[in-house]
Amino acid sequence: MRLDHVSYAVGPEGLIATADKVAQQIGVDWVNGGIHPRFGTRNVFFPMENRQYFEIVEVLEHPAAEKAPFGQAVRARSNMGGGWMGWVVSVDDMTPFEERLDRRAVPGGRTFPDGRTLEWEQIGIKGLIADPQVPYILRWLEGTEDLHPSQAEPVQAAIESITIAGNRPRVRDWLGLGESDELVEDLNIKYISPSGTPGIAEVTFSTPKGLVTI
Repeated sequence: MRLDHVSYAVGPEGLIATADKVAQQIGVDWVNGGIHPRFGTRNVFFPMENRQYFEIVEVLEHPAAEKAPFGQAVRARSNMGGGWMGWVVSVDDMTPFEERLDRRAVPGGRTFPDGRTLEWEQIGIKGLIADPQVPYILRWLEGTEDLHPSQAEPVQAAIESITIAGNRPRVRDWLGLGESDELVEDLNIKYISPSGTPGIAEVTFSTPKGLVTI
């Protein structure tokens, strides 16, 4: 279990304007991630060290966005003005999460211009919608290692820490870690008491411009 990426939903300014603003803040160019047809969304992203990335995502006026929980989550955060939507951990085995949540993971994917397809499965979006402090869970399908967003461009930045307004025991219980000593790899979380809705308060990046917090 390891940190895979962090997700930021656009506000009224739209995807490109938001991405350009963030690119200026962190001194790194964004990469076009394309459309996720099963979810009714599209994204851009910034490759990060440790096979991680930072995505900015926008919901589309598409029937899939009304049905898919991921599209619903993006729309809900965007309707609030945009901002941090959630964080994501990747695993090699989805079975324990499917058993605990009593449902199957849903497939996701997108096709590159050269015909290659990046595919994954994910679970826990409904949990994130109900309690934005908890991550959702993702498993990249075998054979997609070279297509992971972190590999799209030479890496110039890293995720240093995530500050969450929430409760550490709640998050660990959601991940099935409970009272164990097990940790999520490559993850530095700082917890603060929520003054409103729990969720990501800020993320700090190591960038060409030094440490930058968004």
